[in-house]
Parts: sequence; C-alpha cells; structure tokens
Amino acid sequence: MTEIGGFQDRVARVDLSEESVAYESIDEDDARKYIGARGLGVKYVFEQGPDVDPLGPDNLLAFMNGPLSGTQVTMSGRIAVCTKSPLTGTVTDSHHGGWSGARLKWAGFDGLLFEGEADSPVYAHIEDGEVELRDASDLWGAGVHETRDQLEKEVDGSYGKNLSLMAIGPGGENEVKYACIMNEDDRASGRGGTGCVMGSKNLKAIVIKSTTKMPQPADQETFREGHQQAMQAITESEVTAPNEGGLSMYGTNVLMNIGEEMDGLPTKNGRYTSTEAMRDAEGVDIDAERVSGENVRENILVDEPTCHSCPVACKKEVEVQAMHKGEEMNVRTESYEYESAYALGPNSGHTDRDAVALMLDRCNDMGVDTIETGNMMAMAMEMTEEGKLDEGELEWGDTETMIDMIERIARREDDLADLLAEGPRRVADRKEAHDNSLAVKGQTIAAYDPRCMKGMGIGYATSNRGACHLRGYTPAAEILGIPEKVDPYEYEGKGELTAAFQDLHAISDSFDICKFNAFAEGIEEYVLQYNGMTGLDVTEDELLEAGERIYNLERYYNNLVGFDGADDSLPARFLDGEDGIPGQGASEGEFCELEEMKEEYYDHRGWVDGVVPDEKLEALEIEIGPGTGVSAGDSPAPADD
Repeated sequence: MTEIGGFQDRVARVDLSEESVAYESIDEDDARKYIGARGLGVKYVFEQGPDVDPLGPDNLLAFMNGPLSGTQVTMSGRIAVCTKSPLTGTVTDSHHGGWSGARLKWAGFDGLLFEGEADSPVYAHIEDGEVELRDASDLWGAGVHETRDQLEKEVDGSYGKNLSLMAIGPGGENEVKYACIMNEDDRASGRGGTGCVMGSKNLKAIVIKSTTKMPQPADQETFREGHQQAMQAITESEVTAPNEGGLSMYGTNVLMNIGEEMDGLPTKNGRYTSTEAMRDAEGVDIDAERVSGENVRENILVDEPTCHSCPVACKKEVEVQAMHKGEEMNVRTESYEYESAYALGPNSGHTDRDAVALMLDRCNDMGVDTIETGNMMAMAMEMTEEGKLDEGELEWGDTETMIDMIERIARREDDLADLLAEGPRRVADRKEAHDNSLAVKGQTIAAYDPRCMKGMGIGYATSNRGACHLRGYTPAAEILGIPEKVDPYEYEGKGELTAAFQDLHAISDSFDICKFNAFAEGIEEYVLQYNGMTGLDVTEDELLEAGERIYNLERYYNNLVGFDGADDSLPARFLDGEDGIPGQGASEGEFCELEEMKEEYYDHRGWVDGVVPDEKLEALEIEIGPGTGVSAGDSPAPADD
C-alpha cells in the first residue's frame, strides 16, 4: 500500500472472463519509481508479459490517473489508457482530457485494470469505490453519441455534474486497428488502437459517477508556492494566457498557418511540405488557411469548453451546416484540432473546412482515430493513383466519399473499408505498398514534416508507440521557442533535445497533467506541485530520472517484443535516397538527416542500436523481466548498404 498524497490507494482488477472484480493497493516503491498514470500503467502492462496477443484475453487494458489528477493542479484532467497496441505491437499509452480522469479519482480509484474477455457486451459502472459490470447488449452497434445519451438515462446521472463516460463506437467493436476510446465530450484516447483492445474484450463503456472530491495536498505550503508559480507562468505565456495566448484563442489549430508558412505541413500524403507547394505544382485550388484556427474562430466557432482545472480552454467547438449527397447536415462537434484537420484535410488533398468538421464528428461517433483515419485515406488515394488497389478506389480530395468511408471503415462494410481498417503496416504488407505509407512502427505521422522540423524526425523514429508528436514535442523549441528557440532545419543537437522532451513528457503523462502546461511551466514548477501534493521531497534530478526510467521501461518492453534500431525509421520519402522527395518552398531541397540524429540520440540514451543494455536497466533500477541480454560494451549492428 501507499500513503503518498494524491493517491486513493485503490485499483480495481476486473476479470471480464470470470465477471469478477478484485481490489488492490498501489505498491509504494512503484509509485515512487514510476509516479502514476502512464508510468504505473506501463508497469502493469509489462507485468502481464510483452509476448501477449494484443487482442487476446491476456492483454491488459489499464485506465490510470496519477497523483496530480483531479486535484487543484492546473490542467490536471487527464487519464492514461495503457495496453499493448494492436496497431503497432508496441506498448502504448493514449490520454484524453475532460473530466474522466478527475472523476475516476473522485470515485475512489487510481486505476482500473481490465483483463479477459466478456462472453457478451458489458459496461463497467464505477461509484463510491466499487465496480459493477452491467449488460450492454442493447448498446452494441451504437455510435458513441447514442451510447452516451442512453447511459446517462440508465444510470440517472448528468454529464458535467456527476457523470463521466469512456466508450467505444463500432470501430472498437469491429476491431479497427486504430479504434479509439471517446469520452462524453468527444475527447479521445486516440492513438494506438486502445478502442480496438476494448472492443476485443466486449467492453462497451465505463461510466463513472461521482461529485467533486478533490484530494488535498499533503504539504500545503509547498503546494501553494508551486501552484501560484505555475499559474503565473501560464497567465504570462504568449501561448497559454487565457483568452489571449494562441492556444487559448485558436486551440491547437493555431499551428495550421504557421506550419504552412514554414513549409512544414505534410500535404498530399507527404509529397509536399505545404498546400502552397501543391497548388504551385499542380494548379489545384487548395489553401491551408481555410482549415486554420483563425478561419474556424471567425466562421464556425460556437463554444470554447474546457477540462478540469484548466483556464486555457483550448477546445474549440464548431457548428456547420453542409450539404452531403444532396442532404443538408447540421453538425456540432469538438474539437477542430490541428492534427485532425491536417490528416483529414491537406494530407488528403483538400481544404474544405466544413467537410473536415463533418469527418471529425463522424470519426468521434464511430470511435476511430482522426489522424490514422485521415492518413489511411490519403494512403488509399495514392494507391488508387498508382493502380495498387483491387478492392475499390478513393480519389484525392473526394470529400463526399471520405465522409462515408469513415463509417464504412468502422463497420468494415466492404472490401476496401475492411482493408483500410487494418492500418498502414498491414495494408503495406498485403499490397506491397510500403512506399505509400507514412508510418513508423505501424503508426502514421502527425502534422509536422520532418524535412522541415528535424527534431520531429528523430522524435517520430524513436517514439515508443510508433510515429507520434506527443512523445517528445520538439516543435515547442523549433516553432515556439520554448524553452529556447532552435533552428528547425539544424539536425545537430536534436537527438539530445528530443530525449529531454521525451523524459519531461513521461513525467507530465504520469502526473497525469496536460502537456500544454509545458508551454509555460518547467521542472521547477513540476517538483514543487508534485512534492506539495504527495508530501515527498524529490529533487529536480530525481524527478527527471523518473521520466528517464519510464521511457526506458517502455523501450525495454518493445525490445523484448523484438523492436530495435532498425525499427527507428522514417518513411523513405522524407530521407535522402532513391525514393526521397525533397522539401519545397521554405524547406526547398531539405531531407531529414535521420542516421546522424540516431547516433547522437543513442549515445545520449546509452542504448546499443536502439536496445536498452542491461547495465542501463540496473542503473535506473528497472527490476522486471529477464533483461535484454545486451551489454553497454556491445557494438551496434552495421548499417544496411
């Protein structure tokens, strides 16, 4: 058990096969070493064994909050979903904001661990420190929005007051490899296929019922100092200042015009580095400004909801009236995010603002990741152009077909949809289309072109959950100058910079607080708030070491699965080689210098060809599993000719 502040010291282990629930405490040594949320969640997943089938009953699906979740700490409304990914085969964790994480803490839990597979669809009802499994057969096949409405009536609660929901749509039920988990406010644990795992377990939803019961700091004085310092940093930041900063005014989509101007916006399946470059080369009518945060705010914004304890309010709720196949559709949805708009818009060869909103809403209701769905359609468009698809076709910028394709994929309605539901790696393998994929380790890139932002290149390659901008958000430095401005085109130093961001984000993901606080706060504010809430007395170096330990634990898990440096790759079109496509415009002639950055990165990490040596595991006190069998003195594998 643990007496560390911020914890409820209660985890529910739910065996869906046996329809049983057991309750256990948090191991205090684990809480000190792995913090909570992502860190503890990955530890639980590791204990289940790296060789499990992601869609088998032995795979663990862990919903974890951290010691700062649901507290007074700013932006502390996050929850981590940890499991072995059916999309990548790696360990993965996917987070969402809103109120789910806070309400789970208020209901008396630090985590929910699901294993096994229910005989028929069920949902979990959470209230007053107890978990009850209830029949969900009548909800199977329903979209997330219908599920949300039905369960609110059934449990006699009210969203926004005493009720939160985490649910899957048809995408999860039909085991789309990039299905996600949605909450009541259309916030998604989007990446890695967590919804696919939930569907494989016949778990339709988790309903959490609780009023506000925030944990109190163990050390009030230290917490007060840290909280005041953090609030001042947030309110003075040009990025996060409430009602003034770019993130608060325009949401994440404040980056659309910036990425376009830098020629760092992957367009038309990454062939171009901006819509302007595509427009100039092909003479087509496409302009990223139409799907930008500024355009959205001026024309279709209707509300700016927020998450627990967050003054920034980056979520932008939109409403559009649009014609689709002769039918007028009225859609109100959140959130018009940068990465979602990129994948469903410019990377798919169009910039129809209202069509993107319709697609966002359809993805949310069907429970599929917006980034992966958009990029899968872009891949299919390029494959159509090259004559590689026998199952059907999808033309560039065909928004009407794209809107319908989302539900077709979620329900696996036809041969093409069924193929695309398998994700980029399996499509590439089956159709000999690896050169059409923008994936790393089976997960596709986000809206940052590595020919422009070199830190994002090494970040995509070394992410422990497949291509991801959120493992180590180097655009903070490369675009926003946080903590200091670095040249996005310079590759030297980016290995070390990326590792620093990765470790820092491992900390915030384990607290679990929003990464956006790092646009204003730093390790000093983290330490003060963490010590104040928990009553511990960790130093900055000790906390940073915890972040490093978590990142190495994940890499170690992946090493045992079979991943090594050869998997720390990038799509060939971003590299200087036979299949490379140089950047255009402001990124004219640029490629990503991946191998040079990998060498620097591995040297900084102390890894051998992407593998954590046993000496590193010992130094970080990672005391689980058999070790990798690799020594720090071993030579890396020779590079391929």
